[in-house]
Parts: sequence; structure tokens; C-alpha cells
Amino acid sequence: MILVVAEQRGGKLNRASWEAIVGAQQLAGGTPVQVAVLGTNTGEAANELATAAVAGVLLGEHAALEPYTPDAFVMALTGIIESQAPQAVVLPHTYQTRDFAPKLAARLGRALVTDITAVKGTGADATFLRPMFQGKLVAEVKPQGPVPHVLTFQIGAFRADAAQKGAAPASVTPVQVAIDESAIRQKPEAPFQEARQAVDLSQAERIVAVGRGIKAQEHLALAEKLAMALGAEVAASRPICDSGWLPMDRQIGSSGQTVAPKLYVALGISGAIQHVVGMKGSRTIVAVNKDAEAPIFEVADYGIVGDLFEIAPALVAELEKG
Repeated sequence: MILVVAEQRGGKLNRASWEAIVGAQQLAGGTPVQVAVLGTNTGEAANELATAAVAGVLLGEHAALEPYTPDAFVMALTGIIESQAPQAVVLPHTYQTRDFAPKLAARLGRALVTDITAVKGTGADATFLRPMFQGKLVAEVKPQGPVPHVLTFQIGAFRADAAQKGAAPASVTPVQVAIDESAIRQKPEAPFQEARQAVDLSQAERIVAVGRGIKAQEHLALAEKLAMALGAEVAASRPICDSGWLPMDRQIGSSGQTVAPKLYVALGISGAIQHVVGMKGSRTIVAVNKDAEAPIFEVADYGIVGDLFEIAPALVAELEKG
């Protein structure tokens, strides 16, 4: 059995949880997949997860799980994992997971493989691909030691809409979680995604991203108009954020956010590997660049060789006609 740990906040499921389910279904190779969701007031999220082709959904609720702390999550998950005895524990590679997954693996005394982008094989024969050196290399990893191995899947590595759905809703079973509240050492503040000017681009369905080709900060208005016409978020490659033209929470790439929107429009982005590793999981990639040899065209589904200062306004005009 494979156990997926879904992530929710305020009762709303993180879309990356569905991507983790897809990866777990591929890894399982026909063996059962269960999903666990932790928190308070998580019934709605659990019912949504129950639509997947899974053996069941485990609902672990405890007042100490909200707000999130790594100590409380590890205590709760340790008990669930020991009682369920899965072959692998699968999690989405989110900011929250990065915080507690190493502690969870250490508590269990099990191997941890993070940021997985692909699975080769199934079950005990599976090996996992993960990027190294900011995406310059891809390592093929086979965890050693007793199961369950703890695995985190990179956002965008699997398409959420590829999840196998069940013919009927799976059962949702409340489980007891043991948490010693006196052992929780953290006093959490609000996650950075909830800051007034911050944005979680990993949840965006459409993104318009800009690179050096935008030339000057005042030209960002072009991207903003296109984003507004598409109902999209504005993002950027690292040089734009380093220059202070957009806040750092808008950066996409190996040192920024990893995204997998339905539509990704790249304006004046050359396509350096550090940027591509952050957006290559996008369903449809449209690139606009005046350099026909720009690496971005190697990953684009649609490429336009031309001046973004002419093409972006033309796209806005066409969109506004509709």
C-alpha cells in the first residue's frame, strides 16, 4: 500500500496533492493507494480526495494541527504510518513538506528522496529521478533500507488532471492522532504566501512571465495587460526580480517558485535551465522571443519568433475582441 499525505490549508486542498496522488498511482502499479489529510475542519478536502481511485481517505483531525507546526505533524503522521504500514509515504514537494519531511524520515529512521520528477518502474523495483545542481543533472535514485521510504514529488512533475478517479467515492475514515502538545516547540506565524503582497504561483492556472527582453521596468505594463486579458498572474525570471522590477515572490525557477499552470506565456525569456526547471511542468507553453535560437523554444508548445513589443499588444487586442 502507498500512503499519500495530502496538504490543505483552511479546508482548501493544495492542488499539488492531486499531483502527488498521480505519482503514487503510477508508483503503486495496481497496489492500493490511501490518502491521509491532517488538520481541523478537513471534511470538505477529504470528500474531494475521496473522488480519486484510492482505497480510502484517512482523516486525522486535532486542534494542535492548526496552525501547522512540524512537531505536531510529525507526531500525528508517525502514528498513522506505523498503524497503516505502507510501502512508501508520498508527499507533494511544497514549502510545508520541505519543512517537516526530513524530520519525519528521521523519526521513522527511513530513507528520504525529495523533489522527484519521474518514477521508473513500480513498487519495490522503482527508481526515482530528481534534479541536481539546479537542474543541470538528473540523478536516478533507488532508496535503500527498510520501508516505508519517504518520497516528495516536485510540483508540476505530474498533471493533476491525470489522476484516476473512482467509480464511487472512497470511504473517509477518521483516525485518532496522538499529539503531545507540550512537546510542540514552535510558535508559528502566518506562512509567507499569506502576506499581503505575496502570491502562491504554484496554484495559478495561467501565468504570463517576463524576462530580460522586457528591457525596462516601465514595459511591465505590457505583460500586465496581457495577464489581465488572460486572467493570469504575472511572473518573471530571476534577473527581473533581482533588479527589483517585480517582488521576489513572483520569481520562477530553481531559486524561486515551481509552477505547473494550464497556460504559461514566456515573454522575452531566453530559457536558461535555472528558469526552465521551474516551469517545464506547464501544460501549454507559449514563448515569444526575437531570437530564433533561444533555448525556451525547445520546451515551448507554441513559439513566436518576433518582437514582444509588437506581439503582446496584438494578443491583447485579439483577446479583448472576444
